Amino acid sequence: MTLYELCERDVISVKNGANFGRVDDLEIDETTAQVRALVIYGRLRLFGLLGREEDLKIPWEEIVTIGSDAVLVSSEMPAPERRIKKLLKF
Repeated sequence: MTLYELCERDVISVKNGANFGRVDDLEIDETTAQVRALVIYGRLRLFGLLGREEDLKIPWEEIVTIGSDAVLVSSEMPAPERRIKKLLKF
């Protein structure tokens, strides 16, 4: 399997069925040449003008199986950051 073929697959949690997105990159150990983690880039904020949200790394040990159209993982979706909204009083 090539990286291109892996990037076409959605990453799905087997615990709650959450879709993390698609694989964007791999983290590789330089000394052993083994894959350490799958990397899913964070979503763009304001069309990329404000950068991205934090990338999500899924350790290789948490991968349950790699199927023909999805990668099943045992990890859960991280909780989103809470944003404090300020109310304007007129």
